[in-house]
Amino acid sequence: MLDNFRPMSSTPTVLIAGCGFLGLEIARQFRHRGWRVFGLTRTAGSAREAANATGIEPLVADLTDPGALRSAAKSSPHFHAVVHCAGTGGGSVDDYRRVYAEGSRHLAEVLAPDTLFFTSSTSVYRQIDGTVVDETSLAGVGTAKAEILAQAEQTVLGHGGLVARLAGIYGPGRSALLRKFLHQQAILEDGGGKWINQIHRDDAASAIVHLITMPDRRAALFNVCDNEPLTQHRIYEGLASYFSRPIPPHGPRDTSRKRGWTDKRVSNARLLRTGWAPAYPSFLEAVRHDARLTASFADTDQ
Repeated sequence: MLDNFRPMSSTPTVLIAGCGFLGLEIARQFRHRGWRVFGLTRTAGSAREAANATGIEPLVADLTDPGALRSAAKSSPHFHAVVHCAGTGGGSVDDYRRVYAEGSRHLAEVLAPDTLFFTSSTSVYRQIDGTVVDETSLAGVGTAKAEILAQAEQTVLGHGGLVARLAGIYGPGRSALLRKFLHQQAILEDGGGKWINQIHRDDAASAIVHLITMPDRRAALFNVCDNEPLTQHRIYEGLASYFSRPIPPHGPRDTSRKRGWTDKRVSNARLLRTGWAPAYPSFLEAVRHDARLTASFADTDQ
């Protein structure tokens, strides 16, 4: 129908649905490659902030409302790629369903991009025995949120898209482990043997851009994490050595953890085989070599 027509663009275009901590870095990296970048936000205020931060072209709409999404996109060009990295806000099961399961479907059906990319989470793996998991491992069972993420993944893959299961994201101004350690709030839970899987924000963004711009891309699922899962004890031992501080004391598990207790080592071998490599192969490497990371906690007495 004519109402749904959107002009094609000779310059590759991408829409970032969710202009937060990760989304803005994805936008920066696409702009660096010469792409025309749009940002989808729910409010005009967020749109202005995103435009000022990265120079993206804003679209204001709620991706959970297909009518609003269709209206906002009427004057935009056809998108070569749409990256769904929006957050859930409150994080309830209903939020997960609306933003992830329904939001993915709306982006696919309303915008019909050449490539739809969904940022899922390694929290879909519920293993608790420290085993190594890859993209063929059991996932998406055990909790309602994990099941909803798996549903959203299947929606995206069913539309020929790409899915990244992201490990815990840290970066400048964001690292619960570093913050707790420097504020002397860290404890070694159950002895600190739990495996922790992470990815630097800049590396997460570069992996997403890499996967979208690969010449031979096809519908596929990838774990996006760094090269070295670390136990909680190894992390705090490394931080103690770097900052010349004592290792945190032992304590019980944190049962209030939002995503629940899991214990697994996530493999990124499939992603590495595509030719991507992280700038920060491990969390402790980033602490040693990314000055922005430690500078963001400069207000802490070190």
